[in-house]
Amino acid sequence: MTRASADSTPHVDAHRTLTLLSCNILAGGSVKRYRDYVTHSWKHVLPHGKRENLDDLARLLGDFDLVALQEADAGSLRSGFLNQTQYLAQAAKFPYWTHQPNRRVSKLATSSNGLLAREEPNEVLDYPLPGRIPGRGALWARFGEGDDALVVVVAHLSLGAQARARQVAFLAELIGGHRHAVLMGDLNTSAHSKELESLYRHTSLAPPEHPPATFPSWKPKRAIDHILVSSEIEVEQRWALAHPVSDHLPIAARVRLPAPVRVARPRS
Repeated sequence: MTRASADSTPHVDAHRTLTLLSCNILAGGSVKRYRDYVTHSWKHVLPHGKRENLDDLARLLGDFDLVALQEADAGSLRSGFLNQTQYLAQAAKFPYWTHQPNRRVSKLATSSNGLLAREEPNEVLDYPLPGRIPGRGALWARFGEGDDALVVVVAHLSLGAQARARQVAFLAELIGGHRHAVLMGDLNTSAHSKELESLYRHTSLAPPEHPPATFPSWKPKRAIDHILVSSEIEVEQRWALAHPVSDHLPIAARVRLPAPVRVARPRS
């Protein structure tokens, strides 16, 4: 885990609550209709407008304790050779960040998962996810020790159901018997799909009630971005943010951790 800056101000968690955010940021790109994928395709391989979009997103991130990113560019032509996870961490004053580059297309584009945190995890690991086409991954972080630890996993799953099922089985092994876990990411499937029902059976994660629609961002109809938490973690609120960056809306949650699990340190 990398320290973003020395003067970052950590957040408090007086009531053992955490605010979580997950977003597929499309490398800082913006899509407002389906035809933009074709008519604005040049914007996806050049850095045009992406820095401004990231600055807009960074203004939202300060309200959160843990932020999961998917499709963050790790430094290529399309981002102006900017590590977007690092940039957002510094812009939003997160003390710690880590990222997991998964796919590189020459010098044109890279894609990575990222995690921004108010407190440094005790352990961070990254894993490639199984699939016929490589380039998907899971970023695993542990806060705390033993039974009181909180495990946080960031993932971006495949579009195909067969590949997704294999990836979900792999995630179930990663999360394993941890009592307190959070899975955040673009899972490309509904919360009650066959593959995610298998995940609930083999881990402590519980299906969400009323998951908000996040895709497409301009007229959201599908709930495919998720923040899933263990049954012992209380979800006080789960919602989507109306934000114009990307083709996915960010999904947020406010959760209450069971004692003595703690992640965020007191604000000064």
